[in-house]
Amino acid sequence: MPAGHVFVLPCLNNLPFPAPRRPGLLPQTLTRPSVRPAILPSRSVAHTPAPSKPTAATPSPWTVVMEFVRSARAGFFPLDEELALLPGSLTPRLQEGLVRLSTWIPSFAKAAAELAWFTGGLVTRDTARRITEAAGSAAVTVQATEVERLYQEYPPSPAAPERLVFHVDGAMVPLVKGEWAEVRTLAVGEVAPPVERDGKVEITTERLSYFSRLMDSASFSHQVWGELHRRGLEEAQRVGVVVDGAEWCQTLIDLHAPHAVRILDFAHAAEYVCAMGQTAGADGPLLTSATTSRLLHALKHEGPEAVLPTLHELVVAQPEQEELAKQYADLEKRMEQVQYPAFQAAGWPIGSGSVESANKLVVEDRLKGSGMHWARENVNPLLALRNAVCNDRWSEVWGQIEEEQRRQAGVRRQRRRVQRTAVAPATAMELMLTVAKPQPPVLVSEPSPQEVEKVGATAHHPKANHPWKRAWSVRRQREVVQTA
Repeated sequence: MPAGHVFVLPCLNNLPFPAPRRPGLLPQTLTRPSVRPAILPSRSVAHTPAPSKPTAATPSPWTVVMEFVRSARAGFFPLDEELALLPGSLTPRLQEGLVRLSTWIPSFAKAAAELAWFTGGLVTRDTARRITEAAGSAAVTVQATEVERLYQEYPPSPAAPERLVFHVDGAMVPLVKGEWAEVRTLAVGEVAPPVERDGKVEITTERLSYFSRLMDSASFSHQVWGELHRRGLEEAQRVGVVVDGAEWCQTLIDLHAPHAVRILDFAHAAEYVCAMGQTAGADGPLLTSATTSRLLHALKHEGPEAVLPTLHELVVAQPEQEELAKQYADLEKRMEQVQYPAFQAAGWPIGSGSVESANKLVVEDRLKGSGMHWARENVNPLLALRNAVCNDRWSEVWGQIEEEQRRQAGVRRQRRRVQRTAVAPATAMELMLTVAKPQPPVLVSEPSPQEVEKVGATAHHPKANHPWKRAWSVRRQREVVQTA
């Protein structure tokens, strides 16, 4: 064979023709040794911690300074906007269902459970609370923005009812840390024509709607204009207001409906008469129950002129009763608001039962349950949602909520984009200037023979019966036993 040449024999399996077979030999089938299964049955062995000692490690010569990668942040996905998704992990339909259930049911946990039963969507109580409060907060923002637009533009009212009546009142709700706060509510509706039933004339109010907020009287008087404008207060042919004797109620009427017919709620007028009659005198109450009932009947059907003289006599006969004189003065200065025979003849209601019912059904049924204590900032979002469902305007209000939440998400996205734009050039320049300089390698001395012997002498070796030295197969375990 010539030097420097290497001959490579071709593999018989790669020949284009069958390989020659030696005569007298039968073809044999190649068999592979059996492969042991990956998972073998084993006996449970107690886990015995193996004692170990840290060993000496050689430091790495790599000394280049590594920079940290900036953490990823939430971004914008165009498909989210195309699908009209809302912030969060739920679809818009599931969010709407969850918020509506949380608005009707006085428990976020029960609302989440009902959503799971109806749709299969699983959410926690805290998630239901967070999504509901966020939706309500968006509704509050939309309505407050609309009120400011009305004050600036003064557009025409969308409705023009023939006779409109509204009431305002307050109800207390529990807050955290044992506090209580007053929620003010407006109830507005259209007066239906009087109907005679069983010899009595009934006056009812139809198409009631509500507006509730936890705020001071001045702010409430400002915000309530949105609902009054929507119901057509400016275009109504006749307007009536039935309220109690609170001064903030009169201030609200002066602001929005100074031309309205003002009516003192008959139940509150009756409280003045009853309180004066029950005032303790020398011989007990100043008026008997029969006399008090007669005066109330006269006040309702004959007017204050048939009642005030009798009450004035009580005040004159009891000059030392300062509270009695105050109650009489409060009733006397409202002479024009207690002309109940004239009000009923004109077709006006003389009671504020609509707003009293609203305090119970709109506010207290959801916010005054057993064990409930609300953070002040979370009350108005729930009230806005309660107004939406009780006013039968859920679809309209929810559409506004979705638009506002998408708008807020866009504002947050734009704010992040501006921040990144302002920081990005400086960051890029810093990355170009802060290039890691190569560092000289660290010289590590070799260990001496004495140190190696010391480490070997102190090294711990596992015992012969240590679990690590046991045979892992049953066959090998049997061989070890037979050998022993």
